[in-house]
Amino acid sequence: MTRIVLFENIHPSAREVFEAAGYTDITTYGEALSGDDLHKAIDGAQVLGIRSRTQLTADVLDKVPNLKAIGCFCIGTNQVDLDHALSMGVPVFNAPFSNTRSVAEMVLAEAILLLRRIPEKNFRVHQGFWDKTAEGAYEARGKTLGIVGYGNIGSQVGTLAEAAGMHVIFHDIEAKLPLGNAKATASLKKFLAQADVVTLHVPGGEATNNLINADAIAAMKPGSILINASRGTVVDIDALHKALESGHISGAAIDVFPVEPKSVNEPLDSPLRGMHNVILTPHIGGSTQESQENIGREVADKLVSYIRTGASKGSVNFPELRYRDINGIARMLYIHKNMPGAMGSLSSLMAKHGINIVSQRLQTKGSIGYAMTDVDSAIPDEVMQELQNSEVTIRCELIQP
Repeated sequence: MTRIVLFENIHPSAREVFEAAGYTDITTYGEALSGDDLHKAIDGAQVLGIRSRTQLTADVLDKVPNLKAIGCFCIGTNQVDLDHALSMGVPVFNAPFSNTRSVAEMVLAEAILLLRRIPEKNFRVHQGFWDKTAEGAYEARGKTLGIVGYGNIGSQVGTLAEAAGMHVIFHDIEAKLPLGNAKATASLKKFLAQADVVTLHVPGGEATNNLINADAIAAMKPGSILINASRGTVVDIDALHKALESGHISGAAIDVFPVEPKSVNEPLDSPLRGMHNVILTPHIGGSTQESQENIGREVADKLVSYIRTGASKGSVNFPELRYRDINGIARMLYIHKNMPGAMGSLSSLMAKHGINIVSQRLQTKGSIGYAMTDVDSAIPDEVMQELQNSEVTIRCELIQP
């Protein structure tokens, strides 16, 4: 029986996928856990499903020695110690595509709202002021949208923006094929000076830490707008706050923050709170019913495929092997240290016990090798035990159709 533990109110579509595949030992939690509560919840788990708040550090992962796979039911995976998971032979899967449309729609909506000064006007009416004026309010049509990071989400934002009549430019560290009439800009500084609205769609990590700092903000077009629905560490919040106060930046929409509250009752600690020209949202760019249902299915499908067949395509930290039907009586998944002799020892052991290999695929990543081996006869327990006791073995598992 495969024990599956899901955290953070993952959409029921994930459970539907697991149960349809015959996996019924599923425990769900509506929130992120930590400390002893998390350790107790994951005890004995073979599969873990989380969203963005649950932190799977090396210490936490060491508490789950029988763990087979991790599913991040979101785009980001920085909440998991990916290197440590790899060293344990545990692939990590995510959903890089399922919430693309939801994020893109929110970004375009925020751009239009801020161009029209709707957040400020809304606040004034609630206060009792009928501040009817066109000053500082603009149409989206004809304005230039600048996209930093022209990946799945960034390119979708560009497509929607063009439909609204905006000009689209983008900046990316990799050469990307433009969609529609979008144009690439090699220099970030020149890019920032052209855009009326700048939207960020880059991954987290050292390479993008404070990418939009005081110098970058100073290079932005006076009166422009900044939107960040990527990662909280990408923007220097204090520098943005100063630029908003001075009027150099006319408005901002921030969905992600360097440090985010861990519960609904914990307030956000940010100097941007209370600013009438700033839209603050609680990391909900992908939080629509449609996207959450799609994410639940996408990640659960990847986990089921790995558990049933060993297919690791789409893993963010693991050697990738595509799905293929089992060709024979059984399939062995052999995760080992990437060192000379590992595969030779496996073949010799099989030959020693008269087991014929009918199909074999191998892929490596860093210090890890992953072999998917199909055989035409049953594999005795003693073979599995001998493999497990080998110093080059990280994990081995037997799958039967």
